[in-house]
Amino acid sequence: VLGRSNQTDEARLGLAIAKKHVKLAVDRNRIKRVIRESFRHHKQQIRGLDLVVLAKAETASLTNKQLFSSLESHWKRLAETK
Repeated sequence: VLGRSNQTDEARLGLAIAKKHVKLAVDRNRIKRVIRESFRHHKQQIRGLDLVVLAKAETASLTNKQLFSSLESHWKRLAETK
């Protein structure tokens, strides 16, 4: 997850889930849904940031629970550094 402060009081999300890394559309869409849901739950913590989530090849093999857990640690780290 890459983050940079923005000039607004809102958090914004960008997704880069490359077909090169996550071959199946079903997996790419599942990953995007989980990322958006996690972002929605943590939006107040990370307000004022522009975020881009990049997926690695290993991301497709993670369960939804593992993905949520990983994202939660990213959101906390970003909230502390802003």
